[in-house]
Amino acid sequence: MTPDPSDAELRSILSKYRRVAVVGLSPNPERPSYEIAEYLISQGYDIIGVNPKISGQVLERPCYPTIGEIPVPVEIVDVFRGPEAVPGIVDELLALNLAARPKVLWLQEGITSPEAENRAREAGMIVVSDHCMFKEHSRLFGAG
Repeated sequence: MTPDPSDAELRSILSKYRRVAVVGLSPNPERPSYEIAEYLISQGYDIIGVNPKISGQVLERPCYPTIGEIPVPVEIVDVFRGPEAVPGIVDELLALNLAARPKVLWLQEGITSPEAENRAREAGMIVVSDHCMFKEHSRLFGAG
């Protein structure tokens, strides 16, 4: 089990990396993925949605069926899918060209997948699991 990232590490991640792919972004304003993406946009993050059931935009931001179809490199992949989806997401990330591979795999609260997380770490990604990006950002930066 890898220890939780320190506040300094979280602060560094949230300050340094600004382009976020939100995997499982919902067009429903009552869903956590929508609310958190909306908050991140308000804090200056560049949000790109990933949801194969949506074509077009969510929150006036582009939404793609897969991470691999995003035409620009993303820095953080923020996952709002069940733990069973994480190994496939990691497979998709590892299939990307190294230059296009995200720096951070962020699994929201309640989402863990130890084996997939280890594969992502071994490939050089920073992994944050079972943490809410909104809660951590607002706690560390006093926003929200």
